[in-house]
Amino acid sequence: MRLGRFEIFTAWDGYFRLDGGAMFGIVPKPLWSKTDQPDERNRILMGLNPMVLKWDKEIFLVDTGIGNNWDEKNKDILQLDRSNNLINSLQEIGISKDKITGVIHTHLHFDHCGGSTEEVDGEIVPAFPNALYYIQQGEWNFALNTNERTKASYLQENFLPLREHKRVEFLHGDQLIARGISVKETGGHTPFHQIVCVESDGQTLCYFGDIIPTASHVKIPYIMGYDTHPMDTLKVQKELIERAVKDRWIVVFAHSPRLRAGYLEQTEKGVELSQINLNT
Repeated sequence: MRLGRFEIFTAWDGYFRLDGGAMFGIVPKPLWSKTDQPDERNRILMGLNPMVLKWDKEIFLVDTGIGNNWDEKNKDILQLDRSNNLINSLQEIGISKDKITGVIHTHLHFDHCGGSTEEVDGEIVPAFPNALYYIQQGEWNFALNTNERTKASYLQENFLPLREHKRVEFLHGDQLIARGISVKETGGHTPFHQIVCVESDGQTLCYFGDIIPTASHVKIPYIMGYDTHPMDTLKVQKELIERAVKDRWIVVFAHSPRLRAGYLEQTEKGVELSQINLNT
């Protein structure tokens, strides 16, 4: 779709499954399973939905999906489906990886930055060699100082080579990345998680990352058990949903398998998504 000077696309990186209880925290299964049916292992289907921003000769990615560095055991745990992937999705819209000029990471969990590096001749290198990778300094530090609860979410091979090859631009809080593209530090999911906002011709689009990961999470307090600071998530979740409804933002979900983008509208049943397809 076109948003003012920007062309915006979703670049799918496949699907995976995560435990439904973890995805919805304190919300009871009889409630969340009405919209997200679990499989026999209590896992729900999750999309991997990086976003593409294109204008003039600049092409930015927002997140890079889960990547290819998975053994058979973890593929089974995640029921990883890579029948489609980020590189193929980019090729379908006429973009080769060397044309990417910037990558903005909401955070550094493996399912959001797994496609940022690749192995070439036995060396792990940036997958997008001409891109600067925009990462919150605090998120980087947090990813390098994990504990028993957080370490499984961070795979250092996904991001350390970016600094080694001098491709990282560290951010410090809310910042303007380029004209019309800004990031807002939200915390919540991780202490330095950020969302990405695009503004042009009086319209706003917001990529929520994992602060509101799917269309199901617009219900309050549907908050992931993975969040390090859930009360911060709750505060930001309420603020973002209120703004999105009031100002008619286009919202994009990082993990919705089907309802990837649209407008949030207040109805008698609560806030609901009016779906749109970015790739038309």
